[in-house]
Amino acid sequence: MAKRPTIADLAAEAGVSVATVDRVLNGRLPVREETARRVYEAANAIGYHAAGLIRHRLQQDLPHYHLGFILQRPDQPFYQAFARELKNAVENAQGFRGTAHIDHFATRTPAEVASKLKEMAGRCRAVAMVAVDHPTITAAVADLREKGIPVFSLLSDFASGARESYIGLDNRKVGRTAAWMIAKAAKKPGKVAIFVGSHRFHGHELREIGFRTFFREHAPEFEVIDTLVNLDDHHIAQEASFELLQRYPDLAGLYLAGGGMEGAIAALREEGLARASRLVTVCNEITPDSRAALAEGLITLVIATPLERLSRELVAQMGHAIETGGTGTPGQIFLPFDMHISETI
Repeated sequence: MAKRPTIADLAAEAGVSVATVDRVLNGRLPVREETARRVYEAANAIGYHAAGLIRHRLQQDLPHYHLGFILQRPDQPFYQAFARELKNAVENAQGFRGTAHIDHFATRTPAEVASKLKEMAGRCRAVAMVAVDHPTITAAVADLREKGIPVFSLLSDFASGARESYIGLDNRKVGRTAAWMIAKAAKKPGKVAIFVGSHRFHGHELREIGFRTFFREHAPEFEVIDTLVNLDDHHIAQEASFELLQRYPDLAGLYLAGGGMEGAIAALREEGLARASRLVTVCNEITPDSRAALAEGLITLVIATPLERLSRELVAQMGHAIETGGTGTPGQIFLPFDMHISETI
């Protein structure tokens, strides 16, 4: 049986004295927040039994905020992982105590999205959401802004001019990176296909623009065929991928700019590794499916959102907006994306 960490072990891990740890645990004398947080992080790292108490000491005098998060499909591993990171970021927020309210929805009807947003705003001080860009949603965001409730757009921008800030990837660069990989890795020029979930997703539209622009500027010998819409549905993506593979024997590249990659992966798997290896396939987000496909050689590159970093940045921005009343100048926060190939998983 492993030895239970002692207060001396905690002090050594945090780089402070035992007396300092005692003050953090018992609140006898003031301790700088930076030092107390270092002790808390060390307690988590070594599994110290009183980590929860230290967290309570850190937060007992801080304001408490309810933060709302509206994500897409609850059955998708990507959004499940995103929800976990958001909860963790709220629990470990600096400067305030927080409660995370996380809802998922499968519908894309703008009126229903706006209704969900208003319902969430009724119980939260700030809301962050993944949604399409539509006038109905923009109107709802503008109404909440007037009421002092900031709304953040996640992953794909919407309600520009009304929302507080966009936080996510530079989607135009994501599309250009996917095109660069296909142009560099393809054995020979040929046709190239791109799937988007919906052109109402601003992020998907920007990825398509970046994708097409790169080929037009740097690899005109490739032919980008008409964009395919799969509604982020893996069944539609699977059927459409089968049709693509049969219709275009010279298909050189495939980019899944939105969801539904599970269907395309299933189609490639059924076609066999020999055909898949002649095709450079790029998708977004690292999940069990995309990780397995990388290992099997079915796809070439996964461009992924750094969910932990995004969640921490988002929660900090939400807390700041609540405390200051918002920036008054809506902006964008772009995070660097991760890239995975078979040798990095």
